[in-house]
Amino acid sequence: MAGAATLAFLIALEIAARRYGLPGPMTNQAKELVFAPASGPLLYAGLALTMVVLTWRQRFVAMAAAVGVDLVVALVRWTADDSVTGSHSFGNGALWAILGCAAVAVTRRTGRERILLLKGVGLGLLLVAGRKTGDAWLLITSKTRPDVLDPYVATADHALGNPSWLMGRLVRATGPVGEHLLDWVYAQLAVAAVVVALYQLRRVADERRFPRHHLVRTFLVIGLLGPAVYMVFPVVGPVFAYGTGAFGTGGEQWAIANLWPDTLPPVAAPQPFTYDGVTPRNCMPSLHTAWATVIFIHSRRAPRVLRFAGTFWLVATLTATLGFGYHYAIDLLAGAVFAVTVEAALRAFDRGWDRSGTGLVAHGVVVFAAILTATRYLAPEMARHPWVFGPLLVLAAASVLHAYARTTKSWAPLPAVPAQRAEPRLESAPEALEAPEAVEAVEAPEAPEAPGAPLVLGPRSGAVGEEA
Repeated sequence: MAGAATLAFLIALEIAARRYGLPGPMTNQAKELVFAPASGPLLYAGLALTMVVLTWRQRFVAMAAAVGVDLVVALVRWTADDSVTGSHSFGNGALWAILGCAAVAVTRRTGRERILLLKGVGLGLLLVAGRKTGDAWLLITSKTRPDVLDPYVATADHALGNPSWLMGRLVRATGPVGEHLLDWVYAQLAVAAVVVALYQLRRVADERRFPRHHLVRTFLVIGLLGPAVYMVFPVVGPVFAYGTGAFGTGGEQWAIANLWPDTLPPVAAPQPFTYDGVTPRNCMPSLHTAWATVIFIHSRRAPRVLRFAGTFWLVATLTATLGFGYHYAIDLLAGAVFAVTVEAALRAFDRGWDRSGTGLVAHGVVVFAAILTATRYLAPEMARHPWVFGPLLVLAAASVLHAYARTTKSWAPLPAVPAQRAEPRLESAPEALEAPEAVEAVEAPEAPEAPGAPLVLGPRSGAVGEEA
């Protein structure tokens, strides 16, 4: 059922993208079998997810096949003088290896083994297709939402101190080294998610089943639902609305004014304004913040090195989203609330909906909707009273995070208490002295009485009886 729904969704996005004269997610994915991929690391991350169901020998074979195909493709490109660099220069082999696993599942496996291998293939392909789906979503937002609401968000962001402007100056002060590090962290967020997911799925090959809940599910659902909010609340970000643009889109001619990151935008009555038809409206909520948040959550039960990595990725992602001018601070709060709400909904679904799960999800939905509504309709008041609305925004988001931590802690199974073995009771010395006859009876039991034998009393009686 889930597979059919996913296929129908991909077909719908393909048709929608074709209406605007551009290839959809399925076409772009098929092209990467031959042409330079958009992200080689992402394709190998998808292969790594597929390989969690394989034995170690099968993993080595699959990886060797992927690397071999990439070497052949690189040789063909070199011969044809087709120069491709960076993460675009490899990854075709990983996609071929994933499809090879699918072919083996259909032709060489049966029963539960076939289903398990197909689940692994589906998991890898979903991660790869998720990026193509997101690209199609972003294209649709830019074509169907010409007007953007950046003035509302920038005005409301005064309640939080407009940290994007401050972080923009700080990141610029770090120079090329800091900028390249943050850009790499920002771009490889999906790879970081796969590293944590591989730890969670490390026992699949031995147990021959997937756990009920893992990071990849939440990661994909966030990417599926998030762009729907972009359609309701289209925002391009401070570097576009108040700067010179990025990624080759936007520009000063489309901006309200060239203010970011040196001059704060003035507090005025906000109005929607028209932006170009290329730049995605993908700010509210910040999905990079949402993804980094769930990576942080799922890494809490991992080894220390993964816990440190999850914390680093969260802090670096927040710094990059603000420092590059991609998001406002309110976007980040909304993204964190959105992530925790989706994670809570998936966990509640897995364990069965009850009062605690329903209340937690409802709490997150209400706070998320309140943040968007206040930003849209109360922006001037928020800017004029920052010491009121700033703490309210932070406390509202923190209340969702606290409720999630408290509720999920109550859901955790209690640790099993080992049963105590009963020790044998030893008789105390006084009790033994009080009944010496019992000891004698145990040590020297009487022989059965023969017919006609005389009845002899014990020595303590002091007499010998007569014949019966």
